[in-house]
Formats: sequence, structure tokens, C-alpha cells
Amino acid sequence: MPVDPKTQAFLTATENGRGLHEMPLDQARTAFDKLSIRSGIAPVEVADVVERTIPGPAGDIAVRVYTPEGEGPFPVVIFFPGGGFVVGNPSTVHGPVSVLCKQIGAVVVSVDYRKGPEDPFPAAVDDAIAVTRWVGDHAAELDGDASRIAVAGDSAGGNLATVVAIDARDNGGPALAAQVLIYPATDISKPYPSLHENGRGFFITVDVLRWFGEGYRADPLDWRASPMLVEDLSGLPPAFVVTAEFDPLRDQGEVYAHRLADAGVGVQARRYDGQIHGFVANLAAVTGLGTTAINDIGEFLDGVFTDD
Repeated sequence: MPVDPKTQAFLTATENGRGLHEMPLDQARTAFDKLSIRSGIAPVEVADVVERTIPGPAGDIAVRVYTPEGEGPFPVVIFFPGGGFVVGNPSTVHGPVSVLCKQIGAVVVSVDYRKGPEDPFPAAVDDAIAVTRWVGDHAAELDGDASRIAVAGDSAGGNLATVVAIDARDNGGPALAAQVLIYPATDISKPYPSLHENGRGFFITVDVLRWFGEGYRADPLDWRASPMLVEDLSGLPPAFVVTAEFDPLRDQGEVYAHRLADAGVGVQARRYDGQIHGFVANLAAVTGLGTTAINDIGEFLDGVFTDD
């Protein structure tokens, strides 16, 4: 199908603007923040939002903790914001994270992991794993239930969610109830057809992706950068995988979802037609199906947490 009309209007309005890769780093980060806050889904009120830190391998890791109304212990969602491992932070996903907190009645821990080029690979991975392990051990401090923890993330954050799920399986937990992978980056070791099909004119371009890669400086053959390379994906938590029709990363997410299913993992994979990369976490207010996808994710997580 063609690009969603609302999405096309956004693309048309921004087609002559500078790409992130054409800006100095500080300006790119500010521009991404402003775009996400302006164009993302509107935040909703929850019982509490607190900025705090969690111990990490290279110092404290800043997180933003959202607590829903009601009495705990609540399920917990650890959310890794996207941004190519170079831009992005909890503020750029404030709207969708607050909606998930309220919709499913879960504590959400949004993680401000280290980013390149100042802190290249595997700094982000190390921080993501450290936060997940800490939440597993200290969920009660957040009024959370350690037996109901899910990981989630968009784009680069989707990569981190996949890596954390594999690490938790292989290295003693915590036992995760689910993983939500929103147009995740799962394989930088080779190009996929969607990279060529959608690499120009759809918000995230091959030039921006190249700039992200230069900042992150990951080894493409390291499974923590390309979790698709992990041979055995069995025993991982159930997954909800979001992809977008006009996303350069579409094929990476869909192939990974198929591999999970082939390994016996419960998977719900949904391609949102007419949509582009960023339509959920950063552009939901200006795209056609961003809010729908947030609601779908919430229903999946609510079902997982209720079954548990």
C-alpha cells in the first residue's frame, strides 16, 4: 500500500530539512529531542515519575521510573529508547512510556544508557544488562514484581532488548516474561532488501544509519551488535515484534521474528502498512498508526502479565 497520508504529509514537510548526519552532534541530539517531543504521542499522567540512578559498570546510569496508580507490586517494563546508539534518551519516549505505564498498570524504567561516539560499543549493552540485572534483584524497591519483568525498546533500543533477553537466558536471569521489539536493529553484518527499498526518503536514511554506525563503532560480527547471528534462540521469552512497511530495518525485524518462532518462542509479529521508522516511539502524533501500535503493545504485555 502507499505511504499513510498523515505520514506522507510529515515526510513532505520535512524533506528539505537537514538530516541528523549533517549536523554537529549536539545539534543532532537537540533536534531529535525536539522532534520526538513535538511529534510523539502526548504523555498522560501517572501516579509518579522519578529521575534516579542505578549502579552501572562505568558509573551510575540515569533512569526515569514511571509508577502507575493503584497498589503494587506491579509488573515492570524496562524500556530502552532508540536513536542509533548516538541520540535519544528517556525524554524522547516520554509519551509512549507514560501511556504504557497507565494502560497496563506497570512500573516502567526508561534507561539513559551510554552512547557513542563518547562511549562506543559495547557501553550501551553493558548498561542495558546492568540495569536489567539490578531491576531483577531490586524490583521491590520500585514497588515492582520480580516475577513479572519485560524488556522493550525501539530501533537501537530494540537491539538492546534482544541482547538483554539472550543474556538473561544464558547468564542466570532475571527470568523475563516478555520482550517487545519495536522495529529493532538485529543484524548489521549484511544489508537486507528493505535497506535498499526504503533507504531514501522515509525519515531514517542509509546516510543517517551510516552516521549512527560510525558513532557506535560496533563489530558487525559480534552477536551483541547483530543478535541475528546467535545460533540458538530457543528458551527466550515471548516476543511482540513491530515492523513498518517503509522502514529500512523492516526485514531485520521480520527475519528475527521468524527465527524466534522457528526456535519455539511465542511470537506476535505485526507489520504496520504505510508506516515508517519511528512511527511508534517518536512520530505517533503525526503518523497514522503510532497510537494503534502502542495500544497493541499494551494489550500484549497486559496479556503476558495477567497470564503470569
